[in-house]
Amino acid sequence: MTTDAAPHASLAPSPWVERFAPLVAPGARVLDLACGHGRHARLFAARGSRVLAVDRDAAALASLHGVAGVATLAADLEGAPWPLAEARFDAIVVVNYLHRPLFAPLRAALAPDGLLIYETFARGNEAFGRPSNPAFLLERGELLALARDGLSVVAFEQGRVRGAGRDAVVQRLAAVGPERAWPWPLPDAGPRAGPVRDWE
Repeated sequence: MTTDAAPHASLAPSPWVERFAPLVAPGARVLDLACGHGRHARLFAARGSRVLAVDRDAAALASLHGVAGVATLAADLEGAPWPLAEARFDAIVVVNYLHRPLFAPLRAALAPDGLLIYETFARGNEAFGRPSNPAFLLERGELLALARDGLSVVAFEQGRVRGAGRDAVVQRLAAVGPERAWPWPLPDAGPRAGPVRDWE
């Protein structure tokens, strides 16, 4: 579950997501899960992807109306069955959202050569503010465990990061499916990714 302190539309994309966006080919089908106002949906649509932006907040999704390349779906991701049935995606992006029962359907929805980009808060963040509920905090190495289900890790990091407002504890993963052609190009590291910024 996630709550936004500021509208996603007012925030730049996560530097972690931006770094690995080049691993998604133009025309790819991208799922932006728990997208809020769709900052990452906009990023991938601008790069030529076909994006499905999913969130339970229909008002937030309305801000994506008319954005070329973006379709929206209002869905209860926690109190209802997985809403995407047999759909498959070339890339799945999840930022600042954790509902562990979705790990299996997310993995099943990723194409065999697809890219998973995941970034959210981890245990230890409770020392710095919200979220502090363990249900919304990854255990140490938990995203690596998710990747062990047939994915290859492109990059992973976890730990305390400094931000303008406050410190945070995060985990970040970029991983690809087993049919991704090796070697895949490593994106330029660019500026170091900052903290996850939009939790109230």
